[in-house]
Amino acid sequence: MLIFDADDTLWENNVIFERVIDEFLEWMAHPGLDRDGVRAALDGIEAANAVTHGYGSKVFLRSLGECVARLRGRAVTAEESARISGWAAAFDGDRVELIPGVAETLAELARRHELLLLTKGDTEEQERKVAASGLTRHFRGVHIVAEKEMATYEELTRAYELVPAATWMIGNSPKSDILPARAAGLNAVFIPNDHTWVLEHSELDPDDKKVLQLSAFDELLRHF
Repeated sequence: MLIFDADDTLWENNVIFERVIDEFLEWMAHPGLDRDGVRAALDGIEAANAVTHGYGSKVFLRSLGECVARLRGRAVTAEESARISGWAAAFDGDRVELIPGVAETLAELARRHELLLLTKGDTEEQERKVAASGLTRHFRGVHIVAEKEMATYEELTRAYELVPAATWMIGNSPKSDILPARAAGLNAVFIPNDHTWVLEHSELDPDDKKVLQLSAFDELLRHF
């Protein structure tokens, strides 16, 4: 059984957020607070909101508003709120940008193995992206969860009666895909993405032989 992450593993996601953040940093920066200072404040707000409100573009836009209020020491004005709301358009649409090699590789892997999709975030937003990807037919099941923790993988293992030693979690996030899957006894494949969200970064054990690191998605065909 191969379990796949979605955002930034099958299709580009965080690069869209980073484009908006670049514009936000340019807008907010001033002589008393540089881009790094604004970004640090935003990262802290996003980390707190992820715990309370989860993930997705709606929570992200909320974080931008809270960042403005905190850094400017007052409530957000109607003009500022309108500018933040305008960034919502970056996340609209019914298309996703598949990472090179994903479509062909998944089609071949689906002929060899059973596949599952496991993604976290806002249910409606993730369902839209999954549908837009055109990849649903390859998966035995699609699971959208609020958070990926060890218990998430243990529950999936029980639900599908998986054999941990023959099950692999494949993703770009050490924090959500690799470490909790390993804690649940599964194997893992780490495929780094240059645009992985900073809050998903974490150190991996270089001596863990049950974690396979690849440089590109299509390299999966050499191993599975």
